[in-house]
Amino acid sequence: MSVAELAGQVAGKLTETVRSVEVMRRAGLVPFPRLDEGLRSLVAIRKYGPFAGANHIAARRDSTAVGIVDDLGPLTFKQLDDQSNALARAWSQRGLGPGSVIAALCRDHRGLVLTMAASGKLGARLLLMNTGFAKPQFADVAKREGVTALVYDQEFTGLLDAIDEDVERYLAWVDQPGGHEIPVLAEIIASTDDRPMPAPAKPGGFVLLTSGTTGTPKGAPRPHTSALASAQFLDRIPLRSGEATYMGAPLFHGTGLSQFILSFALGCTVVMRRKFDPEATLKGVATHRCTALVLVPTMLQRIVDLPKEVRDRYDTSCLRIIFVAGSALSPDLGNRANEEFGDVVHNLYGSTEVAVATVATPEDWKRAPGTVGRAPVGCRVALYDERGTKITAPHVTGRVFVGSGLSFGGYTDGRNKEIIDGLLSSGDVGHFDEDGLLFIDGRDDEMIVSGGENVFPIEVENLLVEREDVLEAAVIGVEDPDFGERLKAFVVRTEGSTLDEDGVREYVKANLARYKVPREVEFLEELPRNATGKVLRTKLS
Repeated sequence: MSVAELAGQVAGKLTETVRSVEVMRRAGLVPFPRLDEGLRSLVAIRKYGPFAGANHIAARRDSTAVGIVDDLGPLTFKQLDDQSNALARAWSQRGLGPGSVIAALCRDHRGLVLTMAASGKLGARLLLMNTGFAKPQFADVAKREGVTALVYDQEFTGLLDAIDEDVERYLAWVDQPGGHEIPVLAEIIASTDDRPMPAPAKPGGFVLLTSGTTGTPKGAPRPHTSALASAQFLDRIPLRSGEATYMGAPLFHGTGLSQFILSFALGCTVVMRRKFDPEATLKGVATHRCTALVLVPTMLQRIVDLPKEVRDRYDTSCLRIIFVAGSALSPDLGNRANEEFGDVVHNLYGSTEVAVATVATPEDWKRAPGTVGRAPVGCRVALYDERGTKITAPHVTGRVFVGSGLSFGGYTDGRNKEIIDGLLSSGDVGHFDEDGLLFIDGRDDEMIVSGGENVFPIEVENLLVEREDVLEAAVIGVEDPDFGERLKAFVVRTEGSTLDEDGVREYVKANLARYKVPREVEFLEELPRNATGKVLRTKLS
């Protein structure tokens, strides 16, 4: 590299840093002129990680400010800080700490938030489990990630016999109170000293799960996060300090988790429910005057599909942002949402691996419905053809590659995504228009995205052909107005088989996560194949 090239890189990095700081100042993350408060925030996040660090600073800023509102009511940042101190202390006394892996199989509520914060204070690694797991996925992930302790909601008790008996168990949410052999978080917290613990030598980080090439969830670790990386969201999404965010997306999902962390860092109240309900969401937004609503497209679809008389019951004029991510947002749905709530839809494109890639602002969406927008500060997006040559012309489809301070460094099993010029493959294909707006045209493999979840067809197909009364099976994704895509299975039965559509669905439901269950089943005499025996999926519809 020449001196001139090196100087250019340094100058570009400096400019990017200055822009990032300005974005954070505008949002309220850098409290000018109180730079000492900003430094305390950086130190806290470095010591405890993003969950506990952000909560600790918010509690110090205003001990009376409400941190979360869940099904049980409000908790202040100070109460969350104290209670997570007690939980961390209790776990430390039980032998958990640096090197431990604490898995959370929880819906959105205070027990999950406290688990997230206490893990950071211990320096333990937090593993966020998908609440839609069937037993085989749950068992495989727990074993691969080396889970030490499991925090779970009572409704998931039926999965627990799939993991080793030596994994410690803790109940985060109890549906039937009283008489539990398993320790309950609320009881542990109430009986333990809530003084702060000594800071760990380093934060344990956390692991998000994503589907892999076989459909088995892979671990995407985040050992640490840069404070400047928050500018990647704030650059194009106008979140502001001291407001309120309604969290519709689950916290185990990258969409919900990223906005939860950012809202806490801004000292915003986060309103959440254990289970999503479209009308209850509107009521929560109106009651708590939420300025931001975080959803996956399926949730937004259910909200705008409510009868007009139901939607009109709630004053949602406080909304400035509807943050949508997790799967493709159709032009029709985005347009309907903007018509209902005003020009507030912000469409983020990213993935568990690359984190943020681009964001479409309401202005972008007006210009080009369906776009995923532009890369914010700190991010780079480029398209490459199959030979690895960069594509610069508009309306030419190529593979999408992303560079971001939030991108992961590889899966927990040692594998990684393809990298070109320092950019990470997103697994999608797309194109830019003349204005530089990005559009996603599809995946560069056969992955199906249904309701924000990734499904690889071969996993469902392999499961179906394990049945003695199934000869062949193929699964594809077909367009769905609610879920983006839905799964459709094509099945060739053995002679005399009585297997019907419900039987196929129930079998998949018993063995795989519910989002992998085909909503349609069609029985064929044979699957269309080419000369080499490959199924011709284009002939299936």
